[in-house]
Amino acid sequence: MQGTQATGKPADSQRRAAGARSARETGVRGVSQFRRSARLMRITVCCATVALLAAGCAAGHAAATGRHSTRGRSATGLGLTISPASGSAGVSPAAGITVTATHGRLTGVSVQGGSDPVTGSMNGSASIWHSAWTLGVSTRYTVTATAQARDGKRVTQTSTFTTLTPSSTFATEIYEAQGATYGVGMPIILTFSQPIVNKAAVERALQIQTSRPVVGAWYWDGDQTVDFRPESYWPPYTTVSFTGHLDGVEGAPGVYGFHTLTQSFWIGDSLIVVASTATHYLNLYRNGTLFAHWPISTGRPTLPTPNGTYVTIDKGNPVLMVGPGYSEDVYWSVRFTYSGDYLHSAPWSVGEQGYINVSHGCVNLPPADAEEYYKMEVPGDPVTITGSPAAGTWDDGWTEWFLSWPQYVEGSALGQAVEAGPQGSVFVNPSLLPASTATAPLGTSAAGNSRAS
Repeated sequence: MQGTQATGKPADSQRRAAGARSARETGVRGVSQFRRSARLMRITVCCATVALLAAGCAAGHAAATGRHSTRGRSATGLGLTISPASGSAGVSPAAGITVTATHGRLTGVSVQGGSDPVTGSMNGSASIWHSAWTLGVSTRYTVTATAQARDGKRVTQTSTFTTLTPSSTFATEIYEAQGATYGVGMPIILTFSQPIVNKAAVERALQIQTSRPVVGAWYWDGDQTVDFRPESYWPPYTTVSFTGHLDGVEGAPGVYGFHTLTQSFWIGDSLIVVASTATHYLNLYRNGTLFAHWPISTGRPTLPTPNGTYVTIDKGNPVLMVGPGYSEDVYWSVRFTYSGDYLHSAPWSVGEQGYINVSHGCVNLPPADAEEYYKMEVPGDPVTITGSPAAGTWDDGWTEWFLSWPQYVEGSALGQAVEAGPQGSVFVNPSLLPASTATAPLGTSAAGNSRAS
């Protein structure tokens, strides 16, 4: 049988909504205009008030000068410049904060203001400090900096300024729920309330921290959705923390983000289904070992189950499935396409399972086997359908694994891969990365997996 919760391919900005739960930014203006469905849940907002940074970080940035800076100088020639200058108003958040010492070194920089801490980095000589992320919109900041000359003389300078208030803003939703567990194929899914034009600027603001090293990339599916997918499946038992430093990012001309988006979740067991429409059997692998070999019946010749590597979306026990000539509660049902393809219990077709395809597009399982799989499954568990005369349809479910790794990286606005680990993430040239040793079907998806057989 086939469910009726979704029909066909959703639009780019809506495809994540069907039957899925999501977390929603709190205090977001205009969120109701783009809410996808009742699945959305609140996400947390990172809040703090003060950041302090001394010397010892990576290369800094050139300092602003002239009327945009606040300057101080001692009799020994020690100078200190803060940009933006004190009293400035309507400051562009993208410019950030730059503090420069001349004839001396910076001994301290602190920034007060806003709901998020302002962090930054010092150059090797401790003469220049620059903030790391865009500043928040509609925010009053006070910067206090101290510099010291070789003879011990010190200069302290303060600058207070305000950033611009945008006429239009965008909000961001993340699918993953705080503290939830997902499968090894789960993409990080972000949806924006307005079309994003400056995709590179938004992408630069996205940071991922993982308890185990992970290589992945962002992929723009239209102009209101961007997804992160690892090059190969997530390592099991990985903690993932996401931060979108979107406050002050200009997503389109005159349209700014106004919040910092944070969320943490957990990758659980590796639970992978490979179901063959040709052999009429399903192999279930758990943490790299064959766990079960079950008879199945997939879509009949007029309604074939489409090929492709999907990940599970949601489940229900039962799910009401309605179609030509039937309307029935179906038990132990796990969905993997928006158009209504499930793995589910099918006591009515036990005699055909393992021999012939008779379903309306779903994967029919013996009741006990369907129940066992249902109780282990979490969203994001990979499901690969093989041997079908029907090709999979992009965006009919979470289809990120239809793409090869080179194809996926091409969807990045920066054309860069992401290296993530316990210290956060950095963008890297994908050509400089070592080749992945993961193999299909347990480590990654096979190339061309969505094509008809």
